Amino acid sequence: MALTDAKLRSLKGERKPRKISDFEGLHILVTPNGSRLWRLAYRFAGKQKLLALGSYPKMDLRGARRAKDEARARLAEGLDPGHERKLQVIRDRVAAGHTFEAVANEWFELQCEGWVGTYSSRLRSRLDGDLLPLLGKRPIASIEPVELLETVRQIEKRGAPEMARRVLQMASAIFRFGVATGRCLRDPATDLRGALKASPSVRRRSALKPGELPEFLARLGAYDGDDVTRLAIELVVHTFVRTSEVRFARWSEFEDLDGDKPLWRIPADRMKMRRDHLVPLSPQVVAILGKLRSRAGKSEFVCPTKTRSNVISENTMLYALYRMGYHGRATVHGFRSTASTVLNEQQFNRDWIEMQLAHFDGSVRSVYNAAEWLPGRRTMMLWWSNYLDHARGPLPLTDTSE
Repeated sequence: MALTDAKLRSLKGERKPRKISDFEGLHILVTPNGSRLWRLAYRFAGKQKLLALGSYPKMDLRGARRAKDEARARLAEGLDPGHERKLQVIRDRVAAGHTFEAVANEWFELQCEGWVGTYSSRLRSRLDGDLLPLLGKRPIASIEPVELLETVRQIEKRGAPEMARRVLQMASAIFRFGVATGRCLRDPATDLRGALKASPSVRRRSALKPGELPEFLARLGAYDGDDVTRLAIELVVHTFVRTSEVRFARWSEFEDLDGDKPLWRIPADRMKMRRDHLVPLSPQVVAILGKLRSRAGKSEFVCPTKTRSNVISENTMLYALYRMGYHGRATVHGFRSTASTVLNEQQFNRDWIEMQLAHFDGSVRSVYNAAEWLPGRRTMMLWWSNYLDHARGPLPLTDTSE
């Protein structure tokens, strides 16, 4: 006879456990202490098996019958419901112990061994700034496509659709790593194809015209943000190196700062062209470095900050330009173009300019003259710093001959 709610409520514990059947193998086990436990008896692969479904009254009669039907549906598919239950317990335990952050960090540590330092730090910054704040604490196996979409939408809202695309690609790589190592079952990024804004056509990075430098320098001098950010921008403007080369600069790279020929020797593993780059330093740059040194404390980095990468992020200086009113009008990278324009107009040796920009043509002549042109480039860089200092007034004449 099938069980009823009234019958279940009346069941009491006795000296020995007893079993009261419902139907299709479903029954309730009443223990001597009065516990009432749902069980399902079934056969799989010729063997008699027993599946625990829950306890009464936490699982009522309707719930127990529903669980029985689900288990029998598994049997109809040729699956052992008891084995499937064990697998699900394992999946749940694995998911709870493997957050997106844990898997992402493991993926990063494995991958970064094959990356150059600047690329590794750039991806670490994207991971820390764009993915971990929203997804880091979530079990990686539980993350749905809509959650990932909302994460990259936040990047799009900053007006950075190309960065959103790159972050999504990194997230996809992390999920694929999670699949390969048994921490999740699929990559939700595959469901987001076509969901992001199209990247705009590539434009040249905005650069200030020489006549716009006086106003810019005045605004930079009045910048009320972080001093390290302001000084980092000044360092870029005076040396016109790439943003990453300033961000990851270490004090160990600078030579003779108290002498007559101060030099910044940027190692090959931080350069786009994979070659050491020598930057002669003007007295103005040495002064900027002195101010940064007083703010750096014991850090090995010239522009340190309290982040995982230990240096200012790739967008810190750009956002400072936005705050100064140069959104869409200038980029940090654009100062390289501005300096090149001015120095070419002043008829400095073009080879000096290209060498200072770290534009190598790969020729033997280029390699040989890297150090040979250093005296001329030192003269040129002093002229450029003086030009910036006197941007509002007449410039002193300087011999620009080879």
